Parts: sequence; C-alpha cells; structure tokens
Amino acid sequence: MSNLLWKSLVVSPAVLGATLLVSTTAIAAPNKTTEVAPAEKAGLTEVVQQPEILAQTTIDQVNRYSNEGNQNNSQSQVTSVSQFSDVQPTDWAFQALQSLVERYGCIAGYPNATYRGNRALTRYEFAAGLNACLDRVNELIATATADLVTKQDLATLQRLQEEFSAELATLRGRVDSLEARTAELEANQFSTTTKLVGEAIFAVTDVFGDNTGDANNTVFQNRVRLDLQTSFTGRDVLHTRLAAGNAQAFSLIDNGGVGITSAEGTQTFQVGGGTGNNSVSIDRLTYEAPVGPANVYLAASGGRHSHYAAVNNPYFFDNTDGGNGALSTFASESPIYRIGGGAGIALNLPLGQGGGILGNSSITAGYLASDANNPGVGQGLTNGDYAALGQLNFSVGNRLALAATYVHAYNGAGGNLFDSGVGSNVNNTFAGNVAVGTQQSNALLNSGSSNSYGVSAAFRPSDKLSVSGFVSYHDVTGSGIADDYEAWSYGAGVALADFGKQGNVLGIFAGAQPYSFNRAGFAPGSNDVPYHFEGFYKYRVSDNISVTPGVIWLTSPGQNSANDDAIIGTLRTTFTF
Repeated sequence: MSNLLWKSLVVSPAVLGATLLVSTTAIAAPNKTTEVAPAEKAGLTEVVQQPEILAQTTIDQVNRYSNEGNQNNSQSQVTSVSQFSDVQPTDWAFQALQSLVERYGCIAGYPNATYRGNRALTRYEFAAGLNACLDRVNELIATATADLVTKQDLATLQRLQEEFSAELATLRGRVDSLEARTAELEANQFSTTTKLVGEAIFAVTDVFGDNTGDANNTVFQNRVRLDLQTSFTGRDVLHTRLAAGNAQAFSLIDNGGVGITSAEGTQTFQVGGGTGNNSVSIDRLTYEAPVGPANVYLAASGGRHSHYAAVNNPYFFDNTDGGNGALSTFASESPIYRIGGGAGIALNLPLGQGGGILGNSSITAGYLASDANNPGVGQGLTNGDYAALGQLNFSVGNRLALAATYVHAYNGAGGNLFDSGVGSNVNNTFAGNVAVGTQQSNALLNSGSSNSYGVSAAFRPSDKLSVSGFVSYHDVTGSGIADDYEAWSYGAGVALADFGKQGNVLGIFAGAQPYSFNRAGFAPGSNDVPYHFEGFYKYRVSDNISVTPGVIWLTSPGQNSANDDAIIGTLRTTFTF
C-alpha cells in the first residue's frame, strides 16, 4: 500500500465519524425539488482542510450545495446509487462510487430504514455517500481485514475525496459548529427532559352600561403562567404549570342596583390566576402518554375536559394558556366542557383510519373529580363532585370535524353546574359564563345530578376561513322539592386567519349563555335569553407578542331584558416564550 494512499486515509477519520452523523441529517432534510445547476469541477480538486480558507468561488459553490441539502423535502426512497442530478451515470465518479457501494456495502440505508430512491441525488448527498464508503474502508483496516481493500479501490477513494473535497469540508464545518453549540447547550441546559413554556398577559379593560358601568372602573390586570413540560420518552408530556395573576371579572348590576349572580362576560385571562393577588399556585398538574393505540390523560390537579377532548372551536379556543384565542371563556368553548374538573383519568381511542364505515373517528372518555384529595365524608374520588364525559369524534379530511358529547355529573348542595371543579385550585368564577335568571343562577339548592348533551362542529372551507359552533342541553335533577330544571346554550363563530398579516386572526362570535325558563321559586319575568356577542382582532406583533383589541356585548344580563346591556371593551397584550 503506497504512503500517499495511506496518508489520504489517515486524514479521513477526523471527518468520517462526525460527518456521517451530519450527512444523514442533510440527506433527510427537506428539498423542494429545486434543480441546482451542476457546479463547475474546476476549483474542487484541491484538498482543503479548513472551510474558512476556501476561495470565494468555492464558498459560493459550497453554499449552493448546503442549500440543496437544507431544501430537500422528498419523502420517497433510494434503492441504489443510480440517480443523480449533478453526477451522470457516464461520469467516472458515478461508476467509481457505484462499484465501491456494491463491493463494500457503503450505503446500507438511512436512519429511518429507507433508501429514498425515486428522486435525484445532489453532489451534496453524493459526498455523504462517499463519506460512508470512506468510513467503511477505515473500519475494514481497523479490524485487520485490510487485505480486502484493493489498491485500485484506495486510489479511487483518493480521487473521489479530492473531487468532493468542498462538500466534505462543508460537512466537517457543520459538525464542528454543531459540536460547539451542543457543548454550550449541555453546559447551560435547564434540564435534559424539561422545557419551559410561558405566557404573560397584560390587559386594560372596562365595562359600560348604566348601573353596571357605574359599579366598575377601568382596570389594568395581569396573569402569568409558567408551564414546565417534561417528556421522558419523547412521546409523553408532564405539565407542571405555575400561575399567578390579579385579574377578576366585572360585577354585573341589575336595574334595581343589585348584583346579578352570574359570571357572564368573564374573560380568559381572569381565570386561573391564583387568588387574584399575584400569589403563585399550581393550577395544572397533568400527564399525557400513548399506551398502545390510545392516548391516556392523567390529572392530579387542575384537570379540564378541554385538555383531552376536542372542543372543535379553532382560533377561538386556545388549549395552551388562553391568551391567544377569544376574549371570553364562553366564546372559547362550549359550556359542556366546564362541567366538573379536578383530578382523574381520560383516554382517546381511534376507531378507524382513512376509509371504511368509521372513517377518521375516535372515542373519548374521561372522569374528573373536584374533591379527589379530600378523605372526608361525601368527598374523595367517587363520593364527591364529579363529571364523567363520553365523546364520539369524526372528521372528514382536515376540513370538517364533528363531535357528539355526553356528560353525567354530580354536585353537592350549593354546587355549580359549570364550575370546572370547585376544589381544583382554579378561580371558581370560571364556573360561570352562565346566566340562568336574575336570581336563577345555575346553583343547586340541594345536591343533584345532571345529564348534559352537546354537539359541536368546525368547518374550514379554506386555509384562511373557519366556521364553528356548538349546542348543549342540560337536564338537572335536584334532590329537593322543585329543584329540577333544564338549560340550553348555543353559539357560533367565524374566524378569518391571516387577516391583514400572517398570524393575525379576526374573530366574530354570537351565542346564548346557558339559560333556563320558569324555574320554580325564582323571580318571574326572567324568561329572556341572555345573548352574547363578541368581536376581536389578534394582531401579531412578532412571533412572541400579540395585541388583541375586542368588544363583548351582553344583552339581558341575568336573563332579564329589563336589565341594561353591558358592553366590555378590552385591549389584551400576550407575551409567549
């Protein structure tokens, strides 16, 4: 074996191990089938040890090759070194590498067990294959099987290495940069399993409308949530969310100057902010993981049905922290998902994929108890307040989604049907968005059970238009005399995505808050439907900042048209990080 050939192989190990790692990434990187003109071979035959000292012409060529790798999004497969965009089958380089591949098995496949072979390879990827062959030859030499490597093959490898020196230098430069950045991240990382996702909301808001307007003032409120998202397998996630805030909803006043027992107009940032004095609390502790074909949801505290069940209200519902969707909790999701909450378990199980009778359908089931941590009489996981949900989901492509929902719940005396879990460390005003009579709140005089039924749908006729809506019916049976009632609620919204700018959303929503007629023992004249109208425009200032001005108009507050309408104006700024 000649010294020259031996030295050429000695140089390669520094490149081989590291570049092989990067080359597989480069090969798998997205490519938009953009054809790049074949590079001139002049200027590529000189072996360059440092990418930073390449001539400007060579640098430009290297950049083009790098772009080829970065733009490669083909998901097809390669069965052999047989198709190249820059290297033709008649070229010596093609024939030489093909011979090496067949002799030494250099290219055995990519990390995802595919070959990707019905598309053309670029010089950049050709160099990655060459690098694999160099690595294989060095392996044979290291294992004392050098006699299997012929002088002719070594000479071919040397010539190929010189021909593709620029590409190999690019790979080496990428590895050096990657190693440096990886070392820095390892030295300063917060956790190997946990990432922090945060949201801070600043909101200026006021309410207008005679008695209600006189009883409230303009306020500047805030809410902060820090979500520690931990993954142990890469497919699961443990949410440990800390929350603090000082926001509280406005007080609604009737025409007699008396407060209305209702949480109409409650806004998303006025929920889940601790005790309202910026004290910190854990408002969510949940774990989600796949188990076989199903996805399992476990909640230790702050569990919500909307965490695991599809609410079918895109652009209005924000499942992360509630600062990027609708202004109000009512426009955010159907009230049926706010029946109960706390601790429990849920699962989503697919029933069909693609064709067939079931199509793209799934079933969702969950159980949440509000007082699961309390060992007292009439409390605990099964004897206290609870809500069990079942939902059938169906979708047609990515344009139409439908869901039918059933919830059976039990509430103790004085309980609230839409409380989202009284004992769940979350601001209980979220129970609201209900207006069941001037004094006809949805509270039970005595303990009772309820059966609720709902349907929801979301239709996206185009990428920039979404139409969604819901209807819910609630049959409540109380344990006391004349303590039964029925309630209805419905709403629909239209959202225009990328309105005026990419990332912006214009949303318009209208509906009826939960209402009930002729409940025995309550004031007459409270048979009006409490309508809710809302419009907002989320303006995306940057990837991490959005500003959302909006208006909420409440008619017949407390389910009585004699009460003055209330109009809430809000300017919400959301910071995400």
